[in-house]
Order: sequence, then structure tokens, then C-alpha cells
Amino acid sequence: MKIAKLPTTEKVTDKYSSSLRKKIVSDARRIVIKIGSAVLTREDGLNLVAIARTCDQIARLREEGREFIIVSSGAISAGMRKLSMSRRPRSITEKQAVAAIGQSSLIQAWEDQFDIYRIKAAQILLTGDDLNNRRRYLNARNTLNKLLSWGVVPVVNENDTVVVEEIKFGDNDNLSALIAGMVNADLLINLTDIEGLFDRDPHEDSDACLLPVITKIDSKIKKCAGKSCGLLGTGGMLSKILAAQKCMAMGIPMIIAGGELRDILTNIFAGHELGTIFLPLDTHYHGKKQWLVQLSNPKGRLYLDDGAVKAIVERGKSLLPIGIVKVEGSFGVGDPVECLSKEGSSVGTGLVNYRASEIEKIKGKKSTEIEKILGFKYSDEVIHRDNFALSPEVMDLKTSNA
Repeated sequence: MKIAKLPTTEKVTDKYSSSLRKKIVSDARRIVIKIGSAVLTREDGLNLVAIARTCDQIARLREEGREFIIVSSGAISAGMRKLSMSRRPRSITEKQAVAAIGQSSLIQAWEDQFDIYRIKAAQILLTGDDLNNRRRYLNARNTLNKLLSWGVVPVVNENDTVVVEEIKFGDNDNLSALIAGMVNADLLINLTDIEGLFDRDPHEDSDACLLPVITKIDSKIKKCAGKSCGLLGTGGMLSKILAAQKCMAMGIPMIIAGGELRDILTNIFAGHELGTIFLPLDTHYHGKKQWLVQLSNPKGRLYLDDGAVKAIVERGKSLLPIGIVKVEGSFGVGDPVECLSKEGSSVGTGLVNYRASEIEKIKGKKSTEIEKILGFKYSDEVIHRDNFALSPEVMDLKTSNA
């Protein structure tokens, strides 16, 4: 396999070495494994061989004191095979119905294989609303932590039977990154039908070269993803890169590797340099800010002038009403809202101290004018810096320029 030498890899000799990768995988105790539809399904239904091999490897790795959470695709694909469907369902109703048929087969397959090793599995079905709501997010986290403490392997999937576009994670790549952040995982491994991130699509170009390590994600790296998306999956390489970007910002390393390779997990933990590893940023999120950056569907948007963007990004300041130029959406006090530059680039997400209608009245005004305009004042800040998290893109750029 050819190894690429792009600027992203040439500048990491002092920061990255094979010994660092070995230390990352050796020290990892809590691991999230995302397995895509391309690995878990085949023409006649679920790929039971792939599930069996994964369970066998996890059983062996658990003996080393490791914990595992599986984010498993395959419910819609399994349903398609049961119904002999030749095309992926397009409407929400079709997807929900097909997922309902396939989900039982999917979790049963995992339970049957883990039962061979006397390991219990638990099904966890989530929607974007579950993680956007702080209380439900914490409840889900507590449930996952309790299952892990009992020695159970949680098998997580998006709840496709009830999900609609407004509460959708987007794909299981994104969901796996959110789960990794939720449980403070030491490592996320994303298993797919490609053996890592290449400088070009290896399906189309036999001269494509593997990128073994990524320390920052920029437009060049995103361009490497191409536009390919598998027949059975909803994501593609770009969705995996975006998931990696979230992990890096949360301080969690992520590996993209070939899920069809035999003993891929045991070989990774044996120190073999397989796939592409994305290294965490030196500065990353903690606590509430880690939750904020994971939000899949903020309640609204605030567009900021250049001065406000600079104050927030470069000096870590709170957002004042004078820096707001436009308000979108209907939201209340305490709701998560995305902040963007005038050009529409994401700056970050924060919890607002005022309703959308109130911010509309005080935007562009000084904090000393709030009470006169509204008749009251909750706070000088529309969003306090303690309740604001920079977007992964901004964090990546900020760290790279440090």
C-alpha cells in the first residue's frame, strides 16, 4: 500500500511517531467502535461472519481490561434484504418501516454472537433530540456508564423508526463521535470498506496513497474524501472526516480502518499501523462545552459582526448584543444557538440568556441599553463565555495557528 507524503504528514515528525500511536492504543481502556453498513451487510442480508469476528475480537480484548461500545449500522439494510428491496427507501415513512423490520434482526445477531462468550449486549436507540436536551443527554450518558460498569456491551444505533429530519444525527459516523464524547472515550475506531483516508478515492484511482496520520483537518483533507457514498450507507468519507474533526476537538483520537480485514481490531491494539489515525488537538473541550459542540440541531442562529467574532475567537470573550447583526429561528432562554460570521461560517454554539424576539430588539445595541429597550435585563451578555463552545473548525484552525 502506498503512503502519501502531504504537508499534513510531513510536519508531524516531532509530534507523531509509531511509538505515540502504540501508546494511544495501548492506553485506551474505553473504546467506541463504529461499524458501517458496507461491512455489516451483504447481498443476502446481515454479514454474520463480520459480526462474529468482531465479537470474537472484542471478547479477547476485554480480557485486557478494555470496555467497548458498538455503534452499529445495518437496520435499514437488514430490512431491505428481508423485504427483497433492490433500492434504498427514500421517504421517511419507508425508512422507518424498513428499519423497524431490520432492527430486530440486527440486535439479535449481536446478542447471539456475544452470548457465545457469555457477554451481554444492550440495545440503545437514540435520536438527535435525546442528545440536544441536556437532561436526556445526561440520562443517556448515565445509562451507558452503568451498562459498562456491569460488563455489558452497549450496541447503539439511531432510532430510525421514529426519526425525522429535524432530529436526525445525519449518519452513524456523527453519532459515533457524539457517543465517544458523551462517555469520555479514549479512542474511536471507525470501520469501513476502505482501509483509511487516501489522498484520492482508491475505488477510482489505483495510485491513491494512504494518509497514515492527520493532525489537522483543512480544505485539502476534506477534498481527499471525494464524493463517494456506498449503496447501503448514508455517509461517505467526508462524514467520517467531520466525525474525526469533532473527536479531535474533544481530545479523542480516532482511527479509520478497513473493517473487512481479518483481525483488524486485535491487530490495531497489537500496535500495527493500520488505517489513518486522527490525533487530538492540544486544546480541547471539557464538561458542558463538550456537550455544546456535539449538538446536532441548535434551536436558532445568530450572525455576528467581525468585531464580535474576533473577540470570541481570539480573546475568549462573551457575546454582547452590540456584536449581533441578524437573528434566525424561534428559541427561548437557555436554548442552544449557533453563532456564525456575517459570511455564514460557523463560529460556535452557546446557550442564550434572552429569547429570539428579545435579541431581535437589542441586537446592535450596547449592554447599557438593554433594560431601557426591554424593560428588564437578565445579563449584559447574550451568551456568556462559560456557556459557549467554539466550532471544531475554528478550534482546529486556532490550534494550527498557535
